[in-house]
Amino acid sequence: MTSSDRALGDTTVVGGDDTLDLNANASTDPLVLVLIWSRKEPGRVGELVRLPHPPDGTVFTIGRAIDPSDDGSVPLQFRRLRPHEQERTGPLRAAHVSRVQLRLELRGHRSIEVEHVGRGGMRVNGRELQRTLVRQGDTIEVVNRFVLLCTTRPPDWPSRAACYEDFPFGEADAAGIVGESPCAWALRERIAFVAARDEHSLVFGPSGAGKELAVRAIHDRSSRKGARMVSRNASTLPEGLIDAELFGNIRNYPNPGMPARPGLLGEAHGSTLYLDEVGELPHALQAHLLRVLDNGEYQRLGEARPRVADVRFIGATNRNLGDLKHDFLGRVTHRVRVSGLNERPDDVPLLARHLLRAPEPATRKVVERFLVRGEPLLSPHLIVALTRHRFRGHVRELATLLWRAVESSPADYIDLPPTLLSPPPVSVPEPPRLADPSALTREQVVAVMRRCNGVKEKVWRELGLRNRYQLKRLLRKLEIA
Repeated sequence: MTSSDRALGDTTVVGGDDTLDLNANASTDPLVLVLIWSRKEPGRVGELVRLPHPPDGTVFTIGRAIDPSDDGSVPLQFRRLRPHEQERTGPLRAAHVSRVQLRLELRGHRSIEVEHVGRGGMRVNGRELQRTLVRQGDTIEVVNRFVLLCTTRPPDWPSRAACYEDFPFGEADAAGIVGESPCAWALRERIAFVAARDEHSLVFGPSGAGKELAVRAIHDRSSRKGARMVSRNASTLPEGLIDAELFGNIRNYPNPGMPARPGLLGEAHGSTLYLDEVGELPHALQAHLLRVLDNGEYQRLGEARPRVADVRFIGATNRNLGDLKHDFLGRVTHRVRVSGLNERPDDVPLLARHLLRAPEPATRKVVERFLVRGEPLLSPHLIVALTRHRFRGHVRELATLLWRAVESSPADYIDLPPTLLSPPPVSVPEPPRLADPSALTREQVVAVMRRCNGVKEKVWRELGLRNRYQLKRLLRKLEIA
């Protein structure tokens, strides 16, 4: 067994600094097996096989076989499953896959007994096995052939009407959202519902999960889509100038020679005002938005008469909703939750493919050598590691890990970066949120900068500072370059 195999055991999380119990949040929905990697049929990633529920003692098989075997086992057919439709795609077709590669039998509702009977070998969570039980979150690799992830799908799929425009299976939709998991489809349904209602909304979820995509999708599907959405990161609003930034000012006020400004509300009149990181605003500053959220009324600085803005407000935050001012939260009618990758690991291979197909122009040539007919050549070790990885930065972190893999892969396929298998770093106590900058030591700041690879947007958040300008002053004071 290689070091890669040892690192991908039942609960080992590759590249993280803690251990993830992959069965901790087991769903009560029926188990399915999703194809997350295929050597010869990469275009079928995302397809799945369902085992009938409740279990009836039937033995099923996966492979190239179409008809039942002499022993009574039943071949499973892959399908492309969505909430509103399904397309049967049949068995695996690659010649190097055996007619009967795996034998499967349901053991209750929460586990599947898997036996490898075809050519090659089988690894479950990186361990070489001939026969074992698999549960939600486990990966089954038929060496050099294909990889399956044990996960769940709602029993009522397909049953509901389509909530979204049609787009190819496994690809990005019109909003750029990628995924065929229940979480991805729940997000699409929620976006469709909220977009049709011209009311204030809050999009929340972990950092890097794709909240801005959801916000833009809501605006682009709303009655205001013909107008430009006005966006601003709320954490960059200076405390002493928030009224001027939001409401604008008349000419020569508050200082002579100052030009008249419409403010964010004036710019967004007839459209959508999107405030990212709205949870970073202190409660006192959140209170400045309450009257606007009630009836659109506001007053430019220096102006006697009030104005009314026809604005739909959408905020986004990675904070716990309980951290927001209660009366601010109460004025936000709709809430849209964006799930992180740890809740939808079966979407990770689809996202990896999407990210590698559409690199920045400056880096396109680096990736092109790994693309064959538009499909990136990814190793099964990399896909298993990424699927079982405990993400903190979610899609943003996935992109970083993929680039590390591209940079360290000299061959003609993208393999697991050696650094993902390195021992976890020594834990450094994390400073509290909204820390007093004067209480932070040079050692603490340097440790956090190393952990964040010098990315200052991450550093100031992890240090508990209010914004990047506070970090800049702290670095200058501590003489940290």
